[in-house]
Amino acid sequence: MSSERLIYLPLGGAGEIGMNAYVYGYGPVDAERLILVDLGVTFSDMDGSPGVDLIFPDVSWLHENKDRLDAVFITHGHEDHIGAIGHYWEKLGVPVYARAFTANLARHKMADRGQPEEAVRTVSAWPEMTEAGPFRVGFLPISHSIPESAGLVIDSPAGRVIHSGDFKLDETPVVGEPFDPDLWADVSKGGVKALICDSTNVFSDHPGRSEASVGPEIEALVSAAPNMVVATTFASNVARVKTLAEAGERAGRSICLMGRAMRRMIEAAITTGVLQNFPKVISPEDAASVPRENLMLLVTGSQGERRAASAQLARGKYNGITLKEGDLFLFSSKTIPGNERGVIRIINQFSEMGVDVVDDSTGKYHVSGHANRPDLKRLHDIVNPHMVIPNHGEHRHLREHAKLAADAGRASIVAVNGTMLDLSGSAPSIAGFVETGRTYLDGAVQIGALDGIVRDRIRMALNGHVVVTVILDEDDEPLGEAWCELKGLPEMGRSDAPLLDVLEEDLTQFLGRAKAKTLSDDDKLEGELRRIARNTCRDEIGKKPEVTVIVSRLS
Repeated sequence: MSSERLIYLPLGGAGEIGMNAYVYGYGPVDAERLILVDLGVTFSDMDGSPGVDLIFPDVSWLHENKDRLDAVFITHGHEDHIGAIGHYWEKLGVPVYARAFTANLARHKMADRGQPEEAVRTVSAWPEMTEAGPFRVGFLPISHSIPESAGLVIDSPAGRVIHSGDFKLDETPVVGEPFDPDLWADVSKGGVKALICDSTNVFSDHPGRSEASVGPEIEALVSAAPNMVVATTFASNVARVKTLAEAGERAGRSICLMGRAMRRMIEAAITTGVLQNFPKVISPEDAASVPRENLMLLVTGSQGERRAASAQLARGKYNGITLKEGDLFLFSSKTIPGNERGVIRIINQFSEMGVDVVDDSTGKYHVSGHANRPDLKRLHDIVNPHMVIPNHGEHRHLREHAKLAADAGRASIVAVNGTMLDLSGSAPSIAGFVETGRTYLDGAVQIGALDGIVRDRIRMALNGHVVVTVILDEDDEPLGEAWCELKGLPEMGRSDAPLLDVLEEDLTQFLGRAKAKTLSDDDKLEGELRRIARNTCRDEIGKKPEVTVIVSRLS
């Protein structure tokens, strides 16, 4: 029996949607040479991570084993696959390989973080292969909602693995390569050990629709609109942006792109040659002087992001443009679960202005970029792997996808983040577990999910904050009364007196009766003051706030 093995280890993206990071390794046990596929982010929300800018997978295990890491391969340019590359490259320090469009975006990510752009290397599509340690890796074109997406052909001495990446089986994708079943079958004909496969839409029973199917519907909507038209979609969905722009152009409208992300995506697509014949656009400054019935804005913020163009227009004005009664706003996008509140807020703000809002509820103006259940089954049949390992999905998606594979007689297993699989045999087996999780970009610094910072922020948001200050003289006697500062707490309590007054009275009474042993011990004194402040607040307002105690001593 060989002492070497082929392993698969998700660090992000398995058991959740977003934050993708997948490790493959081959070699002696615990000494395998490693490659990493994708390095993405997910986005914070005010409920679970208030104030956090971005959320990253915890790659501590990979950092500890960076001497075994040979390369990073990026399947496509979505933030949940590429967004952490600039933040983490310094920890990993290996070449990053991607196709031209994705590499262009990755270099921007690197430059934004002060990392060397030359670490990102552009590779061509299959049949070109890149050697990385014991692996040979090729980029196999597949359709998705962003140009130049690719599955990865990963060859090792233990056999061929295909990592699907995010995909749909679209043979008329508008922009980018169509799905080529013959190419995928040809690549698979020598035998595929494992297919690591996108699970996002496993519960959707109907075959996926082509990107081309939304064009006529969008064109009909835009041509019938009497006033200004504004549309939002995922900035990375270059095909949809082109479809929207062409619909506006055919309706005789001037097209204006608003939002940094959308402009960057279109520029990258044109620069790398994946986007051609894009309609002429005008600047926001020129747009302000175009008659409303002759103008179409394409804007960022399809997910309700507060700082994006959509949200700013909903709040009143953006780049000199204001929406008015009778204008049309189109969400040519699906609302990602968890973002509903932000999107509904924007819809209501537009409604108050008299703007007519059209969303994706009819299915006319958006199609998913992920394979539905029949499409997953079709890819399984084309590749015909010995085993199917579901990834890119919440636990329920992975479990259902594993059932789908098993029903067709293919070995499968649910492997969430931190689960190391041995793929060397005829069926996957669990080889162990590594500690994983998430880290946060909080302002300019990265913090750990277990550092307590976000936990304390949530506690303060839920319960308020009290700062208690006392001053003691050189004999440990209180000088004057205790005083407090309140944040996020009501002014009046149940006793119909100001909460501040009640707190300061209770704390000062305690100082007057406290024993010398307590007054001379900062830890004991702080603990008692904190306890009294929390208990008083509980009695007065029904909440126990976070309490900070400051004890100053005169020497």
